[in-house]
Amino acid sequence: MEKILFETLDISDELKRAVSDMGFVEATPVQSQSIGPMLEGRDMVAQAPTGTGKTCAFGIPLVEGMDTSSRNVLAMILCPTRELVVQTTDELMKLTKYKKSIRIVPIYGGQNIDRQIMALKRKPQIIVATPGRLMDHMRRRTIRLDHLQYMVLDEADEMLNMGFREDIDTILESVPEERQTVLFSATLSKEILAITKKYLTDPVKVQITKTEITVPSIKQFYLEVNEGDKMDVLARLIDVNDFKLSMVFCNTKRRVDELTHEMVARGYQAEGLHGDMKQSQRDRVMHAFKHGRAEILIATDVAARGIDIENVEAVFNYDLPEDVEYYVHRIGRTGRANREGVSYSFVGRRDMYKLREIMGYTKAKIKYMSIPKGSEIVDVRTKQVMNEILNIMQKENLDNYTRALQEFLDGEDSEDYTILDVAAAFLSREVPAESYRDIEERPRFTDVIKKKMGKKEKVRIFINLGKLDRIKKKQLLELLSVKCRLNERLVTDVMIMDKFSFIEIPGSEARRVLDVLNSLSYHGRRVNAEISRPKKRKH
Repeated sequence: MEKILFETLDISDELKRAVSDMGFVEATPVQSQSIGPMLEGRDMVAQAPTGTGKTCAFGIPLVEGMDTSSRNVLAMILCPTRELVVQTTDELMKLTKYKKSIRIVPIYGGQNIDRQIMALKRKPQIIVATPGRLMDHMRRRTIRLDHLQYMVLDEADEMLNMGFREDIDTILESVPEERQTVLFSATLSKEILAITKKYLTDPVKVQITKTEITVPSIKQFYLEVNEGDKMDVLARLIDVNDFKLSMVFCNTKRRVDELTHEMVARGYQAEGLHGDMKQSQRDRVMHAFKHGRAEILIATDVAARGIDIENVEAVFNYDLPEDVEYYVHRIGRTGRANREGVSYSFVGRRDMYKLREIMGYTKAKIKYMSIPKGSEIVDVRTKQVMNEILNIMQKENLDNYTRALQEFLDGEDSEDYTILDVAAAFLSREVPAESYRDIEERPRFTDVIKKKMGKKEKVRIFINLGKLDRIKKKQLLELLSVKCRLNERLVTDVMIMDKFSFIEIPGSEARRVLDVLNSLSYHGRRVNAEISRPKKRKH
C-alpha cells in the first residue's frame, strides 16, 4: 500500500504542526492503513508488532475527534504494562501540544492511587491505563465510563498472556455499546478473534505483512559464538563501535541478572530490567537509561514492552528469542525516527535453524560477521586514550609532570631511552595488549557444510517434524523416498524427537533434498529442513 504524507491528512492544522514537530513526514504502513478508517468512525482490528508506529495510528484520530470542552472520559486506551502506559501517554501529549484543553491521565499499578485520584479530578478526556488498576478505580467509582466514545486495546495479545482476559471482558461490558472500538495485536490468536467477534462491529481488518515489518534502516548481523565467549564478544562489539546507548536481550530473568552483574564488574554502566523487579526499581532503571546515566540496558522481552528510546544505537540478541516475532520487537528498538540502527545476534551450535526461521519470517538478510580481533580492540582503545591525553594537554597545567619526566630522562638509568619510549610505556600500561586475546572462532558452519556437500561425507539434517506431528521413522523414510527420490539405504541415524527429527545423508545429496523438503507441507505444517552440526562421536 502506498504511504501517506501527514500533511495531506484531513486533520486540524494544530495536529499537523504537532506531528511535524515530532519529526514525522511520511506515515508508516500501519498508520497509512489505520488513520483513515478511524477518522471515519469504524471499528478496527490491526495486526502489527511493536515499533511500527501504532500509537500515532490510533492517537491522531483520537486527538482529532476529541471534544475539547467535555469534562467526561471520552477515550480509554488499555495497555499491558506500566512502561507502555507511560510511553503511550508521552506520545499522546506530544500530539496535543497545540490543543492544551485536551487532558490525558495515565493510570497504572505501582503508583500511589490517591495521587491518581487527584489527577482524575482534572476531568481528563483521555485515560491510558493497565486493566488491573483501571478495575480498581472503577470499583471505587473514581473513574466513570458512561460517556466513553473510543476504546483502544493496545498489545491485546500481551494482555491475554498476562492473564487480563476477565478484566478486559468486565471493562468492555461496562462501557456504552455506542462506541468505536479498536484492537491492536502482534498476533491474531483464537482468543483475540473471539474478543473481536464479541465486542467489535463490522471491523476493518489491517494486517502489516512480514515484508512491511522489516525495518530497512537496521543493519542486521549474526556471529557464531560459543556460550562461554558471549560476554567477551558483547563487550568487544560495544568497545570497537564505541556505542553510547545499547539494549541487550536475554530469554530469562536469571540471565539478565547474571549478565548485568558481570558487565558492571567490567566497568560498564549497565542496568537490568525484568518482571521480578519492583516498580520503583524499574522506574529508576528506565530513568537512568533514558537520561544516559546507563549505557546498556539488559532486559527480557516482556519487561521491554513499550520502551521507546530514540537514541538506541544497537540491539544485541544475547539469546535468540524463542518466538520469531519477538525478534522484530527487539530490533525495532533501534533505528527509530529514521536513524540508522544495527542489531547483532549471537548464534550457538543449535541456533542455526532458528536463525533461518527468523530470516524467512522477516524476509531480511542477516549477514554473517566475524568476531572482532584483539588487535582491533587495542587500536580502538589506543585512540580513545590518545584523545583523553590530548584533552588533558589542552586543559591541564602539566609543569610538575614535565619536570619529573625531564629529571627521569637525565638520570643514569634512563640514558638509552627517549621521551617517546616513556610515552609508549605509559600507553602500554593503559592499553595492555595481552588483555585482549583473540577469541578462537570455530570454522564457519556454512563453509564446513559446503566442503562436505561436495564429498561423500555424511551430512546431518534437521527437520521440524516430530512425534507431535504424527510422524514415525517409517513415514519419514517414505517422505524422503517418494518426494525427494532418495534411496532409503542412504538415510542413516534417524532420530525422531517430539517436535523435530534428525537424519544423516550423503553430502552430495543434501542440497537437492533440502530444496525439496523446504517446498513441502506435512499435515498442514510447513516443513523446515536445514543442515545441522554433526553430533559428537564417543571415542
